Amino acid sequence: MNPDTDTVRAVLDAVKADGRTVLTADEAKTIAGAYAIPVPPSGVARKVEDAVALADGMGYPVVLKVESEAILHKTDAGGVLTNIGNGDQVAVGFAQVMENARAFDAGADIAGVLVQKQVQGGQEVIVGGVSDPVFGKLVAFGLGGVLVEVMQDVTFRLAPAGRDEAASMLDDINGASILDGVRGSVPVDRAAVAALIERVGALITDFPEIGELDMNPVLASEDGVTAVDLRILCDFDPDPERYRPSQQEILSAMTRIMQPDAVAVIGASEGEGKIGNSVMRNLIDGGYPGAIYPVHPKADQILGHQCYPSVTEIPGNVDIAIFCIPAQFVAGAIAECGQKQVPGAILIPSGFAEVGEHELQAEIVQVARENNVRLMGPNIYGYYYTHKNLCATFCTPYDEKGQVALSSQSGGVGMAIVGFSRSAKMGVSAIVGLGNKSDIDEDDLLTFFEQDPNTQVIAMHVEDLKDGRAFAEVASRVSKQKPVVVLKAGRTSQGARAANSHTGALAGDDRVYDAVLKQSGVIRAHTLNDMLEYARGLQTLPAPKGENVLVLTGAGGSGVLISDACVDNGLSLMAMPDDLDAAFKEYIPPFGASGNPVDITGGEPPTTYRATIDLALNDDRIHSLILGYWHTIITPPMVFAQLLGEAVGEARAKGIDKPVVASLVGDVEIEEACEYLMDRDILAYPYTAEKPVAVLGAKYRWARAAGLL
Repeated sequence: MNPDTDTVRAVLDAVKADGRTVLTADEAKTIAGAYAIPVPPSGVARKVEDAVALADGMGYPVVLKVESEAILHKTDAGGVLTNIGNGDQVAVGFAQVMENARAFDAGADIAGVLVQKQVQGGQEVIVGGVSDPVFGKLVAFGLGGVLVEVMQDVTFRLAPAGRDEAASMLDDINGASILDGVRGSVPVDRAAVAALIERVGALITDFPEIGELDMNPVLASEDGVTAVDLRILCDFDPDPERYRPSQQEILSAMTRIMQPDAVAVIGASEGEGKIGNSVMRNLIDGGYPGAIYPVHPKADQILGHQCYPSVTEIPGNVDIAIFCIPAQFVAGAIAECGQKQVPGAILIPSGFAEVGEHELQAEIVQVARENNVRLMGPNIYGYYYTHKNLCATFCTPYDEKGQVALSSQSGGVGMAIVGFSRSAKMGVSAIVGLGNKSDIDEDDLLTFFEQDPNTQVIAMHVEDLKDGRAFAEVASRVSKQKPVVVLKAGRTSQGARAANSHTGALAGDDRVYDAVLKQSGVIRAHTLNDMLEYARGLQTLPAPKGENVLVLTGAGGSGVLISDACVDNGLSLMAMPDDLDAAFKEYIPPFGASGNPVDITGGEPPTTYRATIDLALNDDRIHSLILGYWHTIITPPMVFAQLLGEAVGEARAKGIDKPVVASLVGDVEIEEACEYLMDRDILAYPYTAEKPVAVLGAKYRWARAAGLL
């Protein structure tokens, strides 16, 4: 496609010069032609006789639509008439449309009536573009027509969207099967729909002043697509471009911040119960090996460390300064950090934007930018980097080393992360509080964790993204190598935003987050426990080598629940080959069930469990195994746990390392059995059939997005 950008520029410049923001039908039609967007023949008539002449020239049937900048939703105003079959009907319809429009809005400036050749047949879809405050330019696709805002079956992608990305949108909506033809209808030309989405994405990217673009309906048929209704709204006063350091600048600063060799504590204190004292004790008691410099204007020593009146008087380099001082003194101390060339300020103090002090927060950001200091916070609990024995926080210490990095905007969520990690014996590389995110945010962390050899899984609690496009760009890259899990809080509070187009109204906060996170290869968690369990499981489970999942259970009821959970989590139950089916039947009683799930029944001894597990582990056609254990005296929980641990251990010793998860139901002894298995890197959960399947499903979602399957 070679768009005629000069023509579009001329149209938009004229609209801006006129002081307008809404394009006329003729202007929208001109722009559509410049980007090869198919539209029906049309023209605007101010008089009845002009309308008849236009209709006669293009042929019947035609559609009549009121043309008015003040009436954006024409159908609501009774301003649309279809199936106009001759000149007499055009004359009557013209008068009716005008009368309806004036009744709807007596003060509206009505430019005339649009006469448009009526397109027959096809599936109604919506294609559009919108400027999102978090993610910037987005393209939209969904089922269209008059019920679009009721059904809300729509998905989004970052613009511009390439052809493959555009094509994937057609499968994202709930009504995707309609596009392939149902009840004898003809499938639509999917390639033509994808091409249209691609062109819209290119248009709104090339011309950022296009704030909202709405094509509803687009009629999609086996022969192509036609945009029956096209509305374009401009925003000639866009938000200023966001500040974005280069990836190299981010990595350089974040490496020193996350792995510091020297730490200053501004506001360090000898007094127990004070934040400055707690931070000092955590650094010292946590075994941090680097230099610790307390900063206090009056003290000589604090907790055995020489004290300095200002960070500027500390000898040698300082990598981070942890702030434990009141909010009103922060800006001045940041400036001193700039003089000292300290790359990172860790702002524990509250009293900024979270309590309405936006100007004070803007001041510290400006001072930091002027002095080349990156800010973490304010209003945070601090952070941990375990492989440096760094507890830069006033909260409880944590030193269990592992490969999971976690972040949160909330201090309460941060402590939940610490507690879960300790309880679950989940080693972490880092736990980071981001608070108000005045500067450092999730994409900065991703840039660091991407190259951090101590981090293999990243999980993030997000209340909002400051720059969603920057996050999506980095996450798309990082998720190809390391799983990224996001818990988006507040997903039910925003709703659809106020907008003048269907596309804009449908761009509700959570719907956009869901689509863009998926586009970026991010695994979305819907609860805090899900995020934490996904983080633990993604670290533990090996990557699957294929889609074939087998369920092996000792209870038929568990097998049904597990099978349902597989469907819910996008897992494919393996179609059982005849020879493998016969092999399983050798071990299970006649009243058991082969196939998939394999039900060995609850009355079988440990030898049956072991034989069937070995069979599943050693068959290359089975890529993942889900076990459903039912507590019986014949095979007690710890006996099951030990035989499963031995079977998996022997398989791993032979180089067979496929994902294995287990659901254990029964009396309280199953808790000990699950803990035994978890200690051997076998994911096992008591009292639930769904959780192990959900964790396995998360691993599969990542493997697919990373191109491993």
